[in-house]
Formats: sequence, C-alpha cells, structure tokens
Amino acid sequence: MTTTSDRAAACYVDGVDRTLAALHGAGAAFDAAIAEDPDFAVAHIGRARVHQLNMEGSDARAEAAKARQLAAAASPRERQHIEIIASVIEGQARKATAAAEQHLEDYPRDAQVLSLLLGAFGLYAFSGRADHDAARLAISERHARDYGDDWWFLTYLGWSKTEAGDVVTGRAITERGYTLKPENAGAAHAMAHALFEQGDGTEGRAFLSAWLPANDRTSFLQGHLAWHLALIAIEEGDADGALDIYERHIKPAGRPYPPLNIYTDTASLLWRLSLAGKTGLEQHWKDVAAYGEGYFPKAGVHFADVHHALVAATTTGGALKTRLAEMEARQAGGKLAPGPSAIGLCQGIAAFAAGDHGEAVRILAPLMPELVRIGGSHAQRELWEDTFILACLRAGQGRQARDLISDRLHRRPSRRDLAWSKEAALSQPSP
Repeated sequence: MTTTSDRAAACYVDGVDRTLAALHGAGAAFDAAIAEDPDFAVAHIGRARVHQLNMEGSDARAEAAKARQLAAAASPRERQHIEIIASVIEGQARKATAAAEQHLEDYPRDAQVLSLLLGAFGLYAFSGRADHDAARLAISERHARDYGDDWWFLTYLGWSKTEAGDVVTGRAITERGYTLKPENAGAAHAMAHALFEQGDGTEGRAFLSAWLPANDRTSFLQGHLAWHLALIAIEEGDADGALDIYERHIKPAGRPYPPLNIYTDTASLLWRLSLAGKTGLEQHWKDVAAYGEGYFPKAGVHFADVHHALVAATTTGGALKTRLAEMEARQAGGKLAPGPSAIGLCQGIAAFAAGDHGEAVRILAPLMPELVRIGGSHAQRELWEDTFILACLRAGQGRQARDLISDRLHRRPSRRDLAWSKEAALSQPSP
C-alpha cells in the first residue's frame, strides 16, 4: 500500500475487514486512515464504498474523485483497484465487472474487488444474467487456492455453493469459515441461507436466536438476519411471531443499516405476512412507503423497484403506474438489467393486490423461469413464487402451480409447500 504511515495502513486494514465482515465502524476506520495520511488513495476509495452502501451518493462520488486524483502516486494495482470501485459508484456495472475479472487474474487476493462480484447484491447478481449463481461460484472456485482458509473467503465460497444448489458442501465450507471468525456477520448470513435451503427451521431459529443477541449492534446485517428469523416463523405458521420480530428489529425507523436492505426486507416481509393472512398492517406499509420515497423516489435500482411494486400496490396504485413508466423508459434505453421481466413482475403483483388472481397467473406464469434475473438470493426471490402459487390456488388453477411446488419440495422440506401441494391437487379438475 502506498502510504508511509503504519498507523494509516492498520486503520485501512481494519476498515477493509469491517466492510467484508459487514460490521459497523468501517467508515470510521477509513476516516482514521485518511486522518493519518490524507494522501492515502485506497483509504479514500474504501470510504467512498461505505458511503455508497449507505446511499450517500454525493459523498461517495466526492471520495472516489479524490481517490482517483491521488492514485497518480500509487501503484498500478492500487490504481486499478480504485478505478473498479469508482466505476461501481458511478453506476458503470458492466465496465466494473469486466475490469474486476481482469484485475483478479493479476491480483486474486484483492478481496475488496472480488467482493464486488459476489453476494446477493453483487455485480453478478444484479447483472440481469440468468446464470449469475453459476458465475459467482465459478469465480470463487477459480480463486479458492489463492485464499486457502481465509475467514472471509470461505463463507462466500460456501454461500456460492449453497445458492448454486450444492447445499451440503456449501454449508460445510461455510461452517469452516464461521468457526474462524464467528463475529463475522457475513458468515452468520451464509449459515442462515444454508439452513434455509435445507429447510431446517429448528436449527435456523436456534442459530439466529443465539447469534443476534450475542452480536447486538455490531453489524449492519443485524436487521436482515432478523428477517431470516421472521421467515422461519412464517414457515411455521407463526405470523404473530414474525410481526413481533419485524416491529422489534426490522421496521425502518432509526435502523443503522444500508437503505437497500431496509427497504427490501421491510417490503418483502410485510408482503409475506399479508400472504400468510395477517391483517392490520396498513400503518407499517405507510411507514415503508415513506422510507422508500426518501431513498428510492425514482426507478434506478431494479431490486428496489420490484419491491416498490409491493409497497405501491398495497398503498396507492398511482405510484406504481409512475414507477412502471420509469422502468419502461429505462428498458427502452437499455438500462434495466433484468429486462422486461422486472416490469412483468411488478404488473403481476399489481394484479394480485387488486384481487385479479387469474390475471396475476397469466402474467406471472411465464416469468417464473426469468425470476432469477432480478438478483438477490433464493430466499428473497421466493416471495414472487409464493405470490404465483397463491394466485393459482385462488384462481382455481392449482395445476399451474404444481410443478413449481414440486421443485421446491424436492429442494427442501417445507410445511407451507406441503399444504399448498395438497391444496393444488384438490383444485385440479376431475379427470
């Protein structure tokens, strides 16, 4: 690293570790590094990345510009590192992806750059590609020998295997990484996904119920991990318990978490609660709508946009029409990564919310194979599958949902899916 200050270098490493482990304090660590050495270019881009995660766009761009200015005195590796992260901040995802892949061929242990490609909100996941799970696994396996038993890398390698369908191996690798650094919220998150994909609600509840209080206020994934705990409650038919988790740990007021996590977690959990038959959620929906207006007032982040449809369809239809028009304009300009499937998902949600379940089935049925294009994780995307299944059942078209339910049950046990499977069978027309 191009700095003459050992203290600055140590603060920078702390900031990187906190970023990779999803722990609070990364911004302060990068600030401390910059205070020790104002010309420390990679510390500025590290700080810019934290600003970006917190939706502090102008601050992120200013720090990225400063990093670029200072990069002239840095090494080629640092200059490339800075340019890649700056491209992400500027919304140049394709450029950043190609540059990151090339950079990692020369500098595979540049974990900050590799991390940009990985995760449910990473460059691969939000690329609109249908094969992003496979792409994430491929690059993780390609560089596995470069990381060995690294506490951060193992959890992402394990999570990548889990999301790609190899849950047994994925969980085993994740557990190795978790053991090396149990306070790593990223490891806890990967464990939560492995347990979810195995349908192990009892162990999932025990794990999260122990990890969350033991690491209270340490991580910006705390709310999302509570979201995972609420999903277990819904799966087990405890909508009241899930709502209690929402009110105590997830609802937007005063949460120190990245806005994209807050918005998508709150909207998706409220929608799932509605699907489970929970009523009296009107004020919660209004609170989430107000939050979204503050951070996602216009189309742009497509994962937020498809969640906006849940909020708008529940609160006011006019907002959804406006957002759909904005998404269509982005699609016409080649700026909507998932393509027309994202628009269709929003339209299907609107039909379902309006009670037109037959129309919801018509819209959503051809989009189920395209659902992967919106990114996120399996656990997050199942919301649209759940909506489609219920639309089929309510429209008396259980046959339409049968194969999807069967595929899900083949992947993991599920009390809800078993009940839906029986209901779908009963709704079939007589031979």
